[in-house]
Amino acid sequence: MNTINNLFNQPRFGVLLLRWTLALLMVLHGWAKITGGVGGIEGMLVAKGLPGFLAYGAYLGEFLAPLMLLAGFWVVPAALLIAINMVFALVLAHAGHFTDLTGSGGWRLELQAFFLVSALVVAFTNRLGPNRG
Repeated sequence: MNTINNLFNQPRFGVLLLRWTLALLMVLHGWAKITGGVGGIEGMLVAKGLPGFLAYGAYLGEFLAPLMLLAGFWVVPAALLIAINMVFALVLAHAGHFTDLTGSGGWRLELQAFFLVSALVVAFTNRLGPNRG
């Protein structure tokens, strides 16, 4: 058992794997915004009394920040951008879903929770990343 434990005792690789998974999954959402626009987000913001131009932040949080995570460039700010993006998504698009379950018994906001918490874990564990002290 110690051999297996030692083999999988790779915190730097674990943090890198989480960072890349978060980035790859999130960049797909960003690509949808690039090809389809942010009009829906803009409408939700305006309906809440917020300025519509904030919708363009989705490009930062869902496309640019994930690319930064993939490259290992400004990891903490990039992860925090994703976390902020997810807070906006939860408040704007999912505010009524916090107590909802899916037909299979899962939480309706599993994906959003994964993105938000993973972004925070990536930010908080940045020093464990590859080639860090």
